[in-house]
Amino acid sequence: MINYLQVENLKKSFGDLLLFEDISFTIDKDRKVALVAKNGTGKTTLFNIITGKDSPDLGKIIFRNDITFGFLEQNPKLNPKNTIINEVLHSSPLIKNAIIQYEHAITTNDKNLLSTATEQMDLLGAWDYEVKVKQILTKLKIDKFEQLISTLSGGEKKRVALASVLIEEPDLLLLDEPTNHLDLDMIEWLESYLKSTRSTLLMVTHDRYFLDRVCNEIIEMDNSKIYTYKGNYSYFIEKREERLNNEEMQVERAKNTLRKEEDWMRRMPKARSHKAKYRIDNYYQLKDVASQGRTDEQMQINVQSSRMGKKILEIENLAKKYENLPILNNFSYKFSRGEKIGIVGDNGTGKSTFLNIITQNIQPDSGTIDVGQTIVFGYYKQDGIQFQENQRVIDVVQEIAEVVSLGDGREMGVKEFLNYFLFPFDMQYTQVSKLSGGEKRRLYLVTVLMRKPNFLILDEPTNDLDIMTLGVLEDYLTTYDGCVLVVSHDRFFMDQVVDHIFVFQGDGNVKDFPGNYSQYREWTLKMEKAQIKESIATTKKEVVKTDKPKTKLSFNEKREYEKLEKEIAELETEKAKLEIEINSGNMKSDDLISKSQRIGEIITLLDKKTDRWIELSEFV
Repeated sequence: MINYLQVENLKKSFGDLLLFEDISFTIDKDRKVALVAKNGTGKTTLFNIITGKDSPDLGKIIFRNDITFGFLEQNPKLNPKNTIINEVLHSSPLIKNAIIQYEHAITTNDKNLLSTATEQMDLLGAWDYEVKVKQILTKLKIDKFEQLISTLSGGEKKRVALASVLIEEPDLLLLDEPTNHLDLDMIEWLESYLKSTRSTLLMVTHDRYFLDRVCNEIIEMDNSKIYTYKGNYSYFIEKREERLNNEEMQVERAKNTLRKEEDWMRRMPKARSHKAKYRIDNYYQLKDVASQGRTDEQMQINVQSSRMGKKILEIENLAKKYENLPILNNFSYKFSRGEKIGIVGDNGTGKSTFLNIITQNIQPDSGTIDVGQTIVFGYYKQDGIQFQENQRVIDVVQEIAEVVSLGDGREMGVKEFLNYFLFPFDMQYTQVSKLSGGEKRRLYLVTVLMRKPNFLILDEPTNDLDIMTLGVLEDYLTTYDGCVLVVSHDRFFMDQVVDHIFVFQGDGNVKDFPGNYSQYREWTLKMEKAQIKESIATTKKEVVKTDKPKTKLSFNEKREYEKLEKEIAELETEKAKLEIEINSGNMKSDDLISKSQRIGEIITLLDKKTDRWIELSEFV
């Protein structure tokens, strides 16, 4: 087995906070590996050490000689002065410049530049590379190649960074939360791409379906140790449970044996202790094992929601558009108690705008929003809130309340409440600036739930939360007696939580689908297959079948063969003529572009007609 990467005896700490110590693992060629751990254990720090952006306290990183690697950061830093096409191109300077010139000529309709750029692209054989670049960018729904990086949203920048890494097909791909800011179609495409790519993969992601379908190895960081599982996510869950049960049994056996040995130690005469040194040594080993019981706790959510009256939220004929882009077309809906609704749709179709309209942060163009008097919204926004970095964790929550109501007349102080959310007492006095991204999101969730909402609106709540926290949040939401409206690209999360879906289809159209995401996806695939079958049925020609093997052309096939010979010759002549005209430098820009497009059409026709001509020529 060829090792691409070796991590040996790594240790990293920040002041008194130990992230990990003495961890070692290898990444072998052709493996698709996921790194799984709780928030705050140092996954992103480990990636930064591997890529040389940070350094360890102890240990070393060894790459195989001459391998290339690409790194997608969780929050990538791009050159704001670059265009998209300039940012993603990493080929030779000549090919890069030729592609940039060609794209600029197309965008500006510069016929002189287009002629020169086309000739240069031919000379360098850059067309295939340009096609690959455009294919990946298009799949990630980036089509304005001349747009400046500085004008992009955070999500668009993440997708440009992802495209930039994928285009080069490095030997080793390191991806930190690659599915963040991707819509569901993009995630499914990325799944397929990563499964088929020749690149070896090491990634961090919380998307459990993605892990299950892409990865064939899981590395778990748990209590400063590394555990490796040679299988996908489902296999990891099964074997991790077995490991934890075995560890618990070993600790319990050690504790039982330790009680007997402690009794022997107390009764043993000191003068004879040298004769039983092996048993004394064994006693201390047992003591170490018995003290290794797991100290980690699972996050618990048990918060009372405010009382809910009969009227909840009624929307009637809601309409909204930005310039010529419709977001909602006369949308109406009456919410019922306990409903849990998911929202899906491509980026830019208005999902977050819809949530802001409901919460009256954005005004609609027309329509009414009637909110029941007892409704208390809890709005967990995609971009979170801006904590004061010098604030302590305890200060953040005490600004909201000193106690939290748990229902049945029970209350809990905020310190105990934070402990439930895996912020132990010593961590509560840590400054927010020292928290990981996932820990900040968890703190944000605390501030939302403390207000006892009975209508939860969650915009991408799964971003940056670890898998263990997501499981607890899912359990809480399934038993939550208020309403839930959630936008998420996490398909597993949606399947666990929601009972029907609003599908934002674009152009202001919203479909209400009765089921979870997987059921919706299955339905759409059936619809697509039905459309394809219908299309084939309407275009397929009847074929006359005979028992005798075909030995010669029928009269109609002979006429078709002769016609194809003539058409192929005419197309070749037209193609040659167009190439001469394009290279003459005397054409208007509009004509130049249209004739370039016509050449593409001719090439497609020639391929199709030539294949048919070869098929018929076997019987001439």
